[in-house]
Amino acid sequence: MKILVCGGAGYIGSHMVRYLIQRDHEPLVFDNFSTGHREAVTAAQIIEGDLLDPLTLDALFDAHKIEAVMHFCARSLVSESIHIPYDYYENNVTGTLNLLKAMRKANVDRLVFSSTAAVFGNPNTPLIDESHPTQPITPYGSSKLMVEHILADAAKAYGLRSVAFRYFNAAGADPSGGIGESHDPETHLIPNVLRAAMGKGEGLKVYGDDYATRDGTCVRDYVHVQDLASAHLNAIDFMDSNIGAHCFNLGTANGFTVLEVIDAARRVTGMAIPFERAPRRIGDPPILVASGIKARDLMKWTPTFTDIADIVDTAWRWHKRQRY
Repeated sequence: MKILVCGGAGYIGSHMVRYLIQRDHEPLVFDNFSTGHREAVTAAQIIEGDLLDPLTLDALFDAHKIEAVMHFCARSLVSESIHIPYDYYENNVTGTLNLLKAMRKANVDRLVFSSTAAVFGNPNTPLIDESHPTQPITPYGSSKLMVEHILADAAKAYGLRSVAFRYFNAAGADPSGGIGESHDPETHLIPNVLRAAMGKGEGLKVYGDDYATRDGTCVRDYVHVQDLASAHLNAIDFMDSNIGAHCFNLGTANGFTVLEVIDAARRVTGMAIPFERAPRRIGDPPILVASGIKARDLMKWTPTFTDIADIVDTAWRWHKRQRY
């Protein structure tokens, strides 16, 4: 199957491309390389372009027989979105609208969309399922929720089939160590912990130690990037037999505190990992843990990486040989 992977040079997108190739699909990568890395893409055709350029999108669909689209493009720094919200709405909402219009012109009717657990805001249950109220507290989360609403409207108006995945914390790297997570700036916990173990970066900070959690630090559900890739491929099969717009939470139902992640990294690396405590960040809920029952029951998806040390270990293999 020929699948357009928008944002295919980014962290999750590049793992998706590799996963598709390993399973004999034909991914076509579309990326503007604002945050993605050419080095992360091998054995797939790359088209450089931006979702904010409708003419480039129309030309792409005219030139290629696309059967389905996976959409990973987004501005995704939660704290940054609070300070420059217009940029987030333009990129995440307008860019997606351009993609959807181009798909409709080309009669491509299947889309897998990268949403986020940030659509929920501050949770009111220990495990978040898909029925939990969506009350985002940042422009980033709001922009993703807007797209979910657009997809629901598009299903009714145009017959678009879609699956929106509300990721919890994507983490880890390809077990081979060939590709991994590299952002500038790096805001995700596990890569920053491992950079601190290697003596790189400006020093590790733990933001907030007075939350109502077991050790005072935030609790997050870390889902391995390869498990995310498997869910996306399952979604293609799911849409073959299910019309409409669907939302699924993707997580492991296991939550780990920031200090527990640091401790796991110490065990994996065998290194001391110094850190300093800092004030809470705006937009950080105390606990975000997913219920994965719906994805398990309807899409037959079960994460294979559920222990935080195993997830950190795959990331560590990448960081030790990082090439980009």
